Amino acid sequence: MIPQLSLHILEGLTPKEHNVKIVEEEIEHINLEEDCDLVGISCMTANAPRAYYFADTFRKKGKKVVLGGVHPTILPDEALLHADSVVVGEAEGVWVNLLSDFQNGNLQKKYHQPAPSLDNYIHMDYKKFAKKKLFNVMPVMTTRGCPYSCEFCCVSELFGKKIRHVPLSNISRNIEESGHKNFIFLDDNVIGDPFYAKELFKALKPLKIKWVGQASMSFVQDTHLMKLAAESGCIALFFGVESVSETQLGKMRKSIKVIKHLDEAIQKVKDIGILFHASFVFGFDSDTKAVFSETLEFINRNNIGTASFNILTPYPGTKIYEQFKSERRLLTADWKYYDHNSVVFKPKNMTPYELQEGRLRVKKEFSRISSMIKRFPSNIAHPLLYLFMNIGIKQSVRGDISILSKLKTELFNKQECSLP
Repeated sequence: MIPQLSLHILEGLTPKEHNVKIVEEEIEHINLEEDCDLVGISCMTANAPRAYYFADTFRKKGKKVVLGGVHPTILPDEALLHADSVVVGEAEGVWVNLLSDFQNGNLQKKYHQPAPSLDNYIHMDYKKFAKKKLFNVMPVMTTRGCPYSCEFCCVSELFGKKIRHVPLSNISRNIEESGHKNFIFLDDNVIGDPFYAKELFKALKPLKIKWVGQASMSFVQDTHLMKLAAESGCIALFFGVESVSETQLGKMRKSIKVIKHLDEAIQKVKDIGILFHASFVFGFDSDTKAVFSETLEFINRNNIGTASFNILTPYPGTKIYEQFKSERRLLTADWKYYDHNSVVFKPKNMTPYELQEGRLRVKKEFSRISSMIKRFPSNIAHPLLYLFMNIGIKQSVRGDISILSKLKTELFNKQECSLP
């Protein structure tokens, strides 16, 4: 339910003689009888089957269809089975050419320009940004690219290994033209380039906005950077803690590999007035069934404000996918299950059901009213955000119970693996 930018960027890149309609299926009905010439669909892995359904349906009705997004970028040949053209990677640098080719009846199968420049200002119609049920924040992206190649992530495949920057003047202009005061930064790591981040935070301060984003734990190693972030309006940051196992932390490219140091870092973030949102991943080969109780103990010891509890998902394009595929540990080739909430592989030290149930148990314990009350005094800097986020987590448990029941029937009882 996080608001996205991609379709609005495409509209901004589109020459003014064309009319553009943006539809987000999460909150709007898609009209399969839409009077249009070209249909563009952006998708991730979990909703790729749904995107393919719409693409096939529109093509049967005589429409030309272009697919883009992370999944078509990783598997463009698969996407082309359902589309007339695929944008591989980012649209800047290819979208205008694609539209020209379409108008001239010469639409190409694939369009790709690696690491396009982000220097040009792209005007967006902020009135078209949908107000989703759980969020009323405006999305902003300041950087793209990641120098790391984590085994469970494909960001570097999508945006490249070099961090590229949007000019600060463009970011300020976007924020001012939006007329909003609450923002979410979509960067995979808003402090990936610390020098740029400091200049960004300085530029944000006079705009008097509130914002949330995602950062690496190296954030706490620079006190000046932390201070600037808080002064710029940062009220919460998403941190990929991933694991409370020092064995697993040692295998990752993390700035903090000792649990004691992680405890200290969490307190530093909270002390400066920023809500600490921890993201955990269950299912690493080093995980045993003890990881669930260890994670709960870590959460309670540190009074973690809010948290995400994810299942390790071998997304196509990642190292972990290739590993599990070669080891014949994948349970299904149906992409709809690849949603970081569902177990789609055979864990090393437990059954798929035990992994799914353990993750649900941690989430249920975390979202108990008694747990919320206990953790509240340590996260009082932003009480409304704390309550809002925790209530949202609690409400999502019911859906997770349904997922567990569904997977037990559809995947976990099957004896054979269906390999992609």
